[in-house]
Amino acid sequence: MINTKIVPSRNIVKTYLENGYYHVYNRGVEKRVIFLDEQDCKVFLHYLKLYLSPIEDLKKMQIVEPRLTRFIVLNLSREVDLLSFALMPNHFHLQVKQYTKDGLTKLMRRLTTSYVMYFNKKYKRVGTLFQNAYKACLIDEDEYLLHVSRYIHRNSFDITTDINFLTYSSYFYYLGLQHANWIKPQEILSYFSNKKDILGHTSYKDFVEMNDSPSEEVLGELTLEVEED
Repeated sequence: MINTKIVPSRNIVKTYLENGYYHVYNRGVEKRVIFLDEQDCKVFLHYLKLYLSPIEDLKKMQIVEPRLTRFIVLNLSREVDLLSFALMPNHFHLQVKQYTKDGLTKLMRRLTTSYVMYFNKKYKRVGTLFQNAYKACLIDEDEYLLHVSRYIHRNSFDITTDINFLTYSSYFYYLGLQHANWIKPQEILSYFSNKKDILGHTSYKDFVEMNDSPSEEVLGELTLEVEED
């Protein structure tokens, strides 16, 4: 049976604020691979799209796919913005802004439950897929907000598998090569303009791809990839 009671892990800051920014992370149980092929990546992102697309967009999609009615009821586009994301072989990262105190909790419950049901059916397995519950950390400074986005996007730079995981991140949306209403890069990109940003860079691309000041050192536990006791 799938455990649908999804709550944040212990040892992670549990401050849930209206208009709060968070770095969210979870990985496969026993560090197992949770994205075995490209279809898995596409399905996971499709669920994010259904839960976070503007309701008006879902209603247009519903004309072609009537089964989407339930996602209109469960839609969270007015409660959560997805700022950045990256899928990796055995884990995923999300950076979100929630407008309500429980928006993030509802998104993680619905997203992971939907994906586990898909994954277990496809691979003929039962039981939990993710290790314990998700981890979430409050982002409370502009510098951290930018570095979390950078850290998430750089995660897939050096991964060598049959899947090009960089294409299953939000990085190309930040570069203006892809566009979608359920991904919101504008707030972070607003820190970058013709003048230098608060960290001294002239473009988001330079900020991410330059090897100065590793984000891990800036963020500490905000990277969330730490072993639990």
